[in-house]
Amino acid sequence: MIERSHLKIIQALAEHGSLTAAANALFVTQPALSHQIRYLEQKLEISLWQREGRKLRLTQAGELLLRVARQVLPVLEQSEQTLKAFADGKQGILRLGVECHPCYEWLKGILAEYLVMMPKMDVDIVHKFQFSGLEGLLNFHIDLLVTPDKVKQQGLVFEPLFDYELVLLIAKDHTLAKNDSVEAEELSGELLLTFPVPHERLDIYTQFLMPAGINPAHKVMESLDIMIQMAALGRGVTVLPDWLARQYESQLAVTTVRLGKKGVMKTLFAAMREGEQSTPYMQRFVELGQQRGITQY
Repeated sequence: MIERSHLKIIQALAEHGSLTAAANALFVTQPALSHQIRYLEQKLEISLWQREGRKLRLTQAGELLLRVARQVLPVLEQSEQTLKAFADGKQGILRLGVECHPCYEWLKGILAEYLVMMPKMDVDIVHKFQFSGLEGLLNFHIDLLVTPDKVKQQGLVFEPLFDYELVLLIAKDHTLAKNDSVEAEELSGELLLTFPVPHERLDIYTQFLMPAGINPAHKVMESLDIMIQMAALGRGVTVLPDWLARQYESQLAVTTVRLGKKGVMKTLFAAMREGEQSTPYMQRFVELGQQRGITQY
């Protein structure tokens, strides 16, 4: 009863907010789109949207259909792309998701080798999600998520790739540069440069600053390179995985200091849907990640 075209219509209405904009996005005329909506409502015997001036508002039934569309359409799209890859003689398409900026930097380091190993594979990288990365995985937007955060989630498995340590990156002439380690209290007067991620998802806060009751001034930055430049100029401090920080130590006037005497230890994981971790091209990616780890840095 419900067809793919109907799901696309509901999604377009939700995304664009007006009949005209939705029709343009779907490359149909406004009368044609209105006719399709009326036809669908007649078939379902329920109203899916209401007018509010020139805008459209989905009804409760429309919201339900929208949720279905957001779950089903990505699965159909992925299946079609994979089938097309099979038809073209390729093994498939691996959709890799990354939530953290350092994860993306690490992924770039092994991606070329993976593509050489798997010449019949295509790879898509998704690093901006409508929902969280785990939801993207569960909703089939991606096949594998590279993440430092392991959570208990039914239907998902987490394969460890490698261990690393989070370190403080500061200018070489910073007053803390002479220290072997730094305590949370010593950062209270610093400007902490962070990526645009909520504090509750940043390890520097959850595993180091918050337990000590410390909340330094902070500044959000989109660009990793600019963030490092700011730290090198003494305009703030930042926290990076040790393997990534080492790259910049050899290029700029920056150095690293351990966070606490024991350090803040982390593991990078490959998260996959349960039952799919043995898929050959997924397995090869995990094996390559474990073999190479951080050696390329």
